[in-house]
Amino acid sequence: MRRLPTGRAAFVGRTLRGPVNRAVALTSFTEFQAEFGGLWQPSPLGYALEQFFDNGGREAYVVRVANGARPATLTLPAGDGDALVLHAARPGTREFLRACVDYDQVCADEVASFNLTVQRVRAQGSAHVEDQEIFAGVSVRPGDSRHLAHVLARSELIRSIAPAPPVRPHRTVDAASGLATGWIGSNADGDDGAPLSDYDLIGSAVERTGLHALDAALHFDFLYLPPIARDRDLGVSALVVAARFCHERRALLIVDPPSAWHTADDALRALQDWGFTSEDALMYFPRILAYDKLRGRFDTFASGGAVAGLLARRDAQLQVWEERADAPDPVLRPGYKAVCQITEAQRAKLWGFGVNVLQSVRSATRRPLRARTLAAGSAADFLYLAPRRAAQYIVNCVVHGTRWSAELAPEPHVLRAVEEQVREFLSDLHRGGAFAGRSLEDAFFVICDRRVNAQATDADQGLNLLMGFAASRPGEFHSYRIHHGPGGSAARAVTLNRLHDLRFSPEQIEWAERLASRLEA
Repeated sequence: MRRLPTGRAAFVGRTLRGPVNRAVALTSFTEFQAEFGGLWQPSPLGYALEQFFDNGGREAYVVRVANGARPATLTLPAGDGDALVLHAARPGTREFLRACVDYDQVCADEVASFNLTVQRVRAQGSAHVEDQEIFAGVSVRPGDSRHLAHVLARSELIRSIAPAPPVRPHRTVDAASGLATGWIGSNADGDDGAPLSDYDLIGSAVERTGLHALDAALHFDFLYLPPIARDRDLGVSALVVAARFCHERRALLIVDPPSAWHTADDALRALQDWGFTSEDALMYFPRILAYDKLRGRFDTFASGGAVAGLLARRDAQLQVWEERADAPDPVLRPGYKAVCQITEAQRAKLWGFGVNVLQSVRSATRRPLRARTLAAGSAADFLYLAPRRAAQYIVNCVVHGTRWSAELAPEPHVLRAVEEQVREFLSDLHRGGAFAGRSLEDAFFVICDRRVNAQATDADQGLNLLMGFAASRPGEFHSYRIHHGPGGSAARAVTLNRLHDLRFSPEQIEWAERLASRLEA
């Protein structure tokens, strides 16, 4: 079974341009600039991406969200005073398109057919081409298999605004010479839309918009929703939904300290009544000071992008489950500073609330503290970042690695192959130092046989796997039920003495209770 990569972060927010409600994988800020337009003062997302890569980030997903943005149109003259009107597939004022119409290799009697070339250029009037699509032999004749509206439905650049004119558009000629092929640029009627709300970021699970567009992403470790604007924090509703989404995707939400927390004393007072807790979320305080390339000065920014980069850099040095006292805490890269100083006493108090502290410089005298999650009342392990990440990582690897079984009937040889695959994977992790130093026999268990698949007879019902791995306290396990079926895969944390909730048979429950007794002994 393949180990999944770690340190991948997902960002959701407003950008200058790019596809809307689609998760795009990036490996550098240069790629972000090319796809989404780079830094933009009204949106903190671009700055967060820059800070992520500057501080050690390697891979990211970006989802562009827009609120009422409108695409630019493009008008191609056709017939006598008529026109073919197209519009950009992506909304915004920075989607600069141009189009060309020609009749090359189109039969003379095909008076409804033409060739259309569309290009995205760097700026209006520029000849720097960033993307191009060519549509040969398209038609404006209703019912034609190559009708323009059908062909452009698959375009990444342009769409047709129905209805098309009754005649094809004129050939595009060069405005100066009137001879060579020319171009017609898009109109200046695009709109970037209004600032985002929490509900724009949340989106719809049914339509896969907002953060739910990440359902199409393969795997990520961290989710970060940058502030809606420089002067507006993310609302509690967005935090709650995002934390639930992370729980389902077995990822961690990075939460920014509110902008009103200027000092550690401000944060400690506010934390008394803050109220947001989750074992699937983490926070680092304070915010950071970084250079704003657009404004030409240093400014204060939310820290989530830099935090995601620091954690990704840590993953390049240590396994997700490792917590070594001799391993230095990650510090901000040069050019980034914490906005306020924090004493050791304040650091300890913040840690008691589950809040970690960012460092601008490494200190040899600073007492090591285990990185925390924002959990409250959770399993003791999940109060801490490394055990929570380790559990998420293990389950994600098993879910992705055994997904091949989803379309197969749960025959004995399939169940046996899945169980052996998971056992070998967990044994490999044990050899790598996972599972709190337990012996191999006490490190994990895997059950994938008729005891947990008694009612399954065909692929439509799917396959069940029950596994557990050692918690920090002897005799305790983090246990999960994983289900694969045609409708998808799911993982659910379970306790061995509460399997009644999973509708297992009395014989299976009796077996589980015997297993629990043996493990506790």
